[in-house]
Amino acid sequence: MPCPSRRSAGEPPVAVPGRLVRALPPANAGYNPKVGRSAESIVKIIEVTYRYDSSGPAARARPINADEARNRLDAGSRTIATLLDDLGEGTGTVQRVIPVDAGDLGIGPGDQGAPKQRPYAAVLGCSDARAPIELIFNEGPNDLFVVRVAGNGLGSEVLGSLKYAVDHLGDSLKLVVVLGHSGCGAVSAAVDVFLDPQAYLSLAGMHSLRGILDRLLLTVHAAARRIAALRGPEVTRHPRYREALIETAIASNAALAAYTLQQQIGSPEPHGIRAAYGVYLLGEHRVWAPRSGSAECVGLAYPPADLEAFDEFGDAVVLSQRIATMLGGA
Repeated sequence: MPCPSRRSAGEPPVAVPGRLVRALPPANAGYNPKVGRSAESIVKIIEVTYRYDSSGPAARARPINADEARNRLDAGSRTIATLLDDLGEGTGTVQRVIPVDAGDLGIGPGDQGAPKQRPYAAVLGCSDARAPIELIFNEGPNDLFVVRVAGNGLGSEVLGSLKYAVDHLGDSLKLVVVLGHSGCGAVSAAVDVFLDPQAYLSLAGMHSLRGILDRLLLTVHAAARRIAALRGPEVTRHPRYREALIETAIASNAALAAYTLQQQIGSPEPHGIRAAYGVYLLGEHRVWAPRSGSAECVGLAYPPADLEAFDEFGDAVVLSQRIATMLGGA
């Protein structure tokens, strides 16, 4: 194999599949006392591959009920989290292969025209570009029916889209998930309006934005009341109160939306469709979902069964280790 030509100093490295990529330092680079070594660096490569292999094993079977669907999503999110956690350790290429059914792409033997939709879960997520739903859950084409909107709120278009999925894709659909994410900009804006009501006046002419914030403000108010009830009114002076209120409201918003969707869907039968919620933590690449009556917070959860149970749920969120750490105490 001929040797690659040497690049000019400062030129970006060229990725070679399956090999380390060593970046040449710029001409003025040298020993860096802060890191104790040369500025020359080794890049670790992570590949996520969607693969159809006609000679390999068949693609994964679809879940047959809501619990199986939730378990598959949780397992997928753990897989991707582990993959990303390893990014800063070691060198070389790490590959994650997601098997794809040829029928889901319309390329299988005898397939004609567009493939039939057969997602096993519908996911309502935020439009934030840092929260790609299929990648978070380690899924491929035709696995998930995805709806994304700022603040993952239940506007009429969102409800209509999810109702379509429930009514027309019920043969394969087993779970409807509401996935918020940490640091959500829409919820943060609603918290800022709550903390400084005068700021709402600047939104007087922004009807579309106000529509998003108005839906979120109710959840923010409820979250603030639960924090004050458990931590005392002086908690508002804590330097991380705003952050804690945002994250509490994000979890509460996702759980309330899942509860509302379950009411729309109806009481789940043994093999019926269920609603679940979670919060994707951008910095940790994990799904967080505080829940009533349990210290467990990892992975998706089903919402409270009724509105009265939301007080207990609110307590679980505020007393969770994540929120308690922000406010000083576990």
